[in-house]
Amino acid sequence: MSRWIELAENVLNGDEISDLEAMNILNCPDDELLELLQGAYRIRHHYYGNKVKLNMILNTKSGLCPENCSYCSQSVISTAPIEKYRMMDKETILKGAERARQLNAGTFCIVASGRGPSDKEVEHIASAVEEMKERYQMKICACLGLLKPEQAKRLKEAGVDRYNHNINTSERHYENITTSHTYEDRVETIETVKESGISPCSGVIVGMKETKEDVIHMARSLHILDADSIPVNFLNPIEGTPLEGVRELNPIYCLKVLCLFRYINPSKEIRIAGGREVNLRSLQPFGLYPANSIFIGDYLTTEGQETTADHQMIKDLGFEIEIVQEKEQVI
Repeated sequence: MSRWIELAENVLNGDEISDLEAMNILNCPDDELLELLQGAYRIRHHYYGNKVKLNMILNTKSGLCPENCSYCSQSVISTAPIEKYRMMDKETILKGAERARQLNAGTFCIVASGRGPSDKEVEHIASAVEEMKERYQMKICACLGLLKPEQAKRLKEAGVDRYNHNINTSERHYENITTSHTYEDRVETIETVKESGISPCSGVIVGMKETKEDVIHMARSLHILDADSIPVNFLNPIEGTPLEGVRELNPIYCLKVLCLFRYINPSKEIRIAGGREVNLRSLQPFGLYPANSIFIGDYLTTEGQETTADHQMIKDLGFEIEIVQEKEQVI
């Protein structure tokens, strides 16, 4: 039995990996990568079998954000030539949900730029969600920024199943990425969401000049926060942002990061998110051995892989798209 399979068995028996073991995963010799993936897959298969969850995102409000996040093309400090627009009307949002349903996406993610939503925007989204729930059987995830308790309560009442608010990076590294809000602000929103009864979704962006220790701290922080869904983004450096030109990642390291998140958060939905295509490149299929979820379609301001290619990749692996049944209770 390889050391990675043994470590996976220990995790399945309830053990938490040590910091040394976590670092060993990130420093795994390349010629042991397949064994590491096999160990991560052993954990993934225990909880999810070969099912893959599909998620589709709709950027309902683009640009115009006052925050100074150095990775984001929608930030006030970005000069990236992106499309900017106010909140979409309800019918356009509903058409996005219909498209997601047609593509077998089990979760439809409603995203809006900005520090946080106004009460009017929350009501607008809530109204759209209520209609979605009448028409379609799918999970609805909202990602609207920093959230107040009463806003979280309204979204819960409307039927929002999940709320995404990423920690993005480690607490130590946070001020190197943004100073217009704090790491604690993000944690507070995650706790607010949990208190409202909405499932918390929180993830990271890897490749922003952080250390390997930072990556381990991110994975452990999300374990402590008990995030149900963990999107792992890999930096796609956009021209016009402070992190343009930063290209520290390679496909093999990205796979090791995904394995780390599986070993530390064994039962959670690990989702390969933004930057998948440009960082994993030809090794994208291997990412589904530790991860059990991907985004399909485009991201916020960057294009994704062709949806048909994603479906074919899953089929070629012998995996199965997880379908939300018409009468299934969405929780």
